[in-house]
Amino acid sequence: MTNVSLVTMFFLMGLPHAPAMDMPLWGIFLVIYVLTVVGNLLILLVIKVDSHLHTPMYYFLTNLSFIDMWFSTVTVPKMLMALASPGGRAISFPSCVAQLYSFHFLGSTECFLYTVMSYDRYLAISHPLRYASMMSGRTCALLATSTWLSGALHSAVQTTLTFRLPYCGPSQIQHYFCDAPPILKLACADTSVNEMVIFVNIGVVALGCFLLIVLSYVSIVWSILKIRTSEGRHRAFQTCVSHCIVVLCFFGPGLFIYLRPGSRDAVDGVVAVFYTVLTPLLNPVVYTLRNKEVKKALLKVRSKSVFTQHK
Repeated sequence: MTNVSLVTMFFLMGLPHAPAMDMPLWGIFLVIYVLTVVGNLLILLVIKVDSHLHTPMYYFLTNLSFIDMWFSTVTVPKMLMALASPGGRAISFPSCVAQLYSFHFLGSTECFLYTVMSYDRYLAISHPLRYASMMSGRTCALLATSTWLSGALHSAVQTTLTFRLPYCGPSQIQHYFCDAPPILKLACADTSVNEMVIFVNIGVVALGCFLLIVLSYVSIVWSILKIRTSEGRHRAFQTCVSHCIVVLCFFGPGLFIYLRPGSRDAVDGVVAVFYTVLTPLLNPVVYTLRNKEVKKALLKVRSKSVFTQHK
């Protein structure tokens, strides 16, 4: 027998806050969203126009910026609509399915991409002489493609299992976007299988990626300590610090939400803001403010645009 959903519309209740905070929060999240989109677009532009940045590290950074831009777009505009008016909280059943799929597709792809980026840094620092041959253009393309395909498969499993259940009311989702844990609370059927899949498919996969990243960086630190000059050690550390900051901000909140037993709506919503809203902004900030090559490329793009205007 096929389950048929009786709910045609969900209502996103958003983050817990006083009604008087609607407009201040709307303004804050709007500014963050605009900065996120502009910042990531700028990184994409700079890497495209500067041939010095056509390297494996920046190839993966291009993928990361593209994901972050859309990852933020999947959740923040709907949050802004909900803050602007009560009618903006409504989301149709198909739109909720699409949002959940897109969120997990981009989120899991980013998870796999961080792992690939840590492997890239490991090869660059631990095997510098063989790096060019080991991380060829074809290898980069294969690794990037595998992250996107893995993310698509992961999300398809999660979305299919979530929405094959019957939903007969209530229809209020205690979150600011359609995510599996708060939606499953509304199901009119046993959700134990789904909860186990969430734990394995999301939690264990994310934890596995995180442990691989940690392992890569343990190897990287060991290799850095073998570098004889302090300047060389400092430069090697600097290339990895940016990646570590973004990784911790992405994996920390995600593992907190999906790996702990039980769920607290208010806490989950606030914690989710870190990796859905702040981490996509952190990427362009960290990679531009801490990276001399990107700053040089930005200055070149700026000088070219000024020259064109005065020509």
